[in-house]
Amino acid sequence: MTQPLKLFIIAGARPNFMKVAPLMKAITLHNGSPGGRPRIVDTLIHTGQHYDEKMSDVFFRELGIRQPDLNLGVGSGSHAVQTATTMISFAAACEKDRPDWVVVVGDVNSTVACTLVSSKMGIKVAHVEAGLRSFDRTMPEELNRLVVDVLADLLLTPSEDGNENLQREGIHASKVRLVGNIMIDSLIENLEKSRAHPILKNHGLEPGRFAYVTLHRPANVDNRASLTSIMQELTRVAKELPVVFPIHPRTRKMLQEFGALPEGGQGMVLLEPVGYHESLCLTENARLVLTDSGGLQEEATYFRTPCLTLRPNTERPITIRLGSNRLTDVDRLRGDVEQALKGPARIGEVPPFWDGRTAQRTLDAILAASA
Repeated sequence: MTQPLKLFIIAGARPNFMKVAPLMKAITLHNGSPGGRPRIVDTLIHTGQHYDEKMSDVFFRELGIRQPDLNLGVGSGSHAVQTATTMISFAAACEKDRPDWVVVVGDVNSTVACTLVSSKMGIKVAHVEAGLRSFDRTMPEELNRLVVDVLADLLLTPSEDGNENLQREGIHASKVRLVGNIMIDSLIENLEKSRAHPILKNHGLEPGRFAYVTLHRPANVDNRASLTSIMQELTRVAKELPVVFPIHPRTRKMLQEFGALPEGGQGMVLLEPVGYHESLCLTENARLVLTDSGGLQEEATYFRTPCLTLRPNTERPITIRLGSNRLTDVDRLRGDVEQALKGPARIGEVPPFWDGRTAQRTLDAILAASA
């Protein structure tokens, strides 16, 4: 009898949950099929890097993911503290129940921590969403991506530019598989629920008649001048069309510290962090998305919703080359917003392999590499 294939699947922060959900569904289907051999035993490990209920637990419920088999409870702290704490706890988990593969997703501290532990212990690592590069090493996520892709045994890329980056960095082609964007699997799976969500009705919003804003990156929210300038522009936009602004805990803290937290009303719709279905509904129906989130760039591209990304670079250039995304900064923000609102309500195209079948291609690649 063939031995089961043991996978540890790592979820650390909010964006990871949309990436592990389709893979876990594909594993369930594989195990239930007559030809689904070898059987796969998947252990879901939540490192607890995002520990707030609104930032974590709600996503497990909405995505239909079972509760984690193990929660490492890492919590907040500096990058060093989060990484080190995750490594200590994860090493103990691997020693107790050694897997054949550790599957990591994205570029958060949990991703690099679990990769380092696995590599040192001789456990194979598969990196979902490999090869993305912003070419900005001041970003902690970029450093995480570089380290993980050097150490991983199987690199599963979302788009062709990921393959090109890895080839340029000297990664052997035998380790690389272009599988597509697994986040889009979750998006497509949840479209019916997101389209039925009452968030627009609850806040008196009309499709195509509001801007959807998310901000959380330190470069935007930790600097008084930058955050104040952004809020001034949002207040101006809110006089023309409603601005829906779910406020990240970090952003709320800094807005309060700088005395820049706007009052609700007068076009400003201030919300607590929203769930996945709410966010998809807002992204699909917005006239404009303004964000510094990586995932929202991709979701806006799928919906072809005009998107302005408040960052000097993006590790997802395909969202600019093919999609609806454009980079902006504080100085150009007003002009870029005005230009976007004068342009088409739908722009760009959906990139190849963003088709809802990435999880199956990912699982096929792991099985082939295990043979």
